[in-house]
Amino acid sequence: MSGSDGGSLLFLALPLLFLGYVFMTQRRRVKTLQAMQASVAVGDRIRTTAGLFGTVTGLTDTEMRLEVAPGVVVTYDRRAVDAVVSPGAGGAAASGTMQDN
Repeated sequence: MSGSDGGSLLFLALPLLFLGYVFMTQRRRVKTLQAMQASVAVGDRIRTTAGLFGTVTGLTDTEMRLEVAPGVVVTYDRRAVDAVVSPGAGGAAASGTMQDN
């Protein structure tokens, strides 16, 4: 085996290793997100993928009901949960006290 054969093998192996790394990290991110979405419970304050903050008032296997303002309840797909936030973490926009500067 000459030196050029080893170089061409390395030239092919490095991109394949990089793609494998990218797929593994993406799979890990998806599993983490799915576990978080499955752990959502009634009473949790969440942020949707669209940036809407709300409190979960009802759950089914595929949908959730969010109270986004007093008396305003909307229905979202459970897969739209982007993050579970602690009470008050939504900032001024979530508490309804947004002010113009």
